[in-house]
Amino acid sequence: MTTVTQTPEIQRATATLSLPRVLLHLEGLALLAGAIALYIYQGNNWWIFAIFLLVPDLFAVGYLINPRIGAYTDNLVHTTLLPLGLAVISIFIHSDIGIQIALIWFAHIGMDRTLGYGLKYASAFKETHLGRV
Repeated sequence: MTTVTQTPEIQRATATLSLPRVLLHLEGLALLAGAIALYIYQGNNWWIFAIFLLVPDLFAVGYLINPRIGAYTDNLVHTTLLPLGLAVISIFIHSDIGIQIALIWFAHIGMDRTLGYGLKYASAFKETHLGRV
C-alpha cells in the first residue's frame, strides 16, 4: 500500500474546506448579521457604527512590544466575553450607549470570523485558531 504525503499547500487547502472551518465562518457571519440586525432595529446611527467598527483592531498595538503581549491584547478584545458582559450590564442599567457599543463590538468579531481571522497564538500574528491567515 502506498502512502501519499500531502504538501503544505494541499494541507492548507484541505483545512480551508473542512466542515469545522466552514461552520466557524458561518457562525461569524451569523454573529455579524445578528449584531447588524439588532443595531438597525434599535435605530442607531450608521456613522457611529462605521467609525467604531474597527476600534478593536487598535489593540493589536501590543505586537509592538512582543508577540505574546500582542496576542493577549488582541485576543482580549476579539472574544465575545467582554461585549457580552457589556451588553448584559447595559441591559440591566438601561444604557443605550453600552448596548450600541456591544453590538458594534459583536459585529466586528463576527466580521473577523467570517473573513477567517481567528484568535491569535503567541508564536506569530498570522497563526490563529482558524489556521494561518
